[in-house]
Amino acid sequence: MNRYRFRSLWTVRAAAGDVFDVVTDPGTYPLWWPDIHGVGRIDDDTAEVVCRSVLPYALTFRMHRAEQDLDRGRMMIGMTGDLEGFCRSTVVPGRRTVTLEITQDVIVNKPLLRALAPVARPVFRANHAAMMWRGQRGLRGFLKH
Repeated sequence: MNRYRFRSLWTVRAAAGDVFDVVTDPGTYPLWWPDIHGVGRIDDDTAEVVCRSVLPYALTFRMHRAEQDLDRGRMMIGMTGDLEGFCRSTVVPGRRTVTLEITQDVIVNKPLLRALAPVARPVFRANHAAMMWRGQRGLRGFLKH
């Protein structure tokens, strides 16, 4: 009940390298992703993130860089804290746009969300979809500048 798998496809009109640079730098997230309310760098490979979407709760977790390969356009982070699991992303260049494929597989550790999952799971999934939609929109705007 507390495991979630998500797959998102973002399309952006920008150079693949620019997309890769932004999404591999969590310090920029609050500049373009409205649901990311804070990022604190722990070390070169770890950052603590606070996010909140539509629902009235925040999630705090650490992102640990596991893979970052510009040539292949691949990145992967491990997550611990309120979310535990991984997020894998691939930048796929196209003719006029870049597609960012995002796959997430996480277990929710936040006690309130674990308790509510049996009845609120569809709402949690919709909340995540809203957050990802705003992230894509924010990234598009950020890369136009």
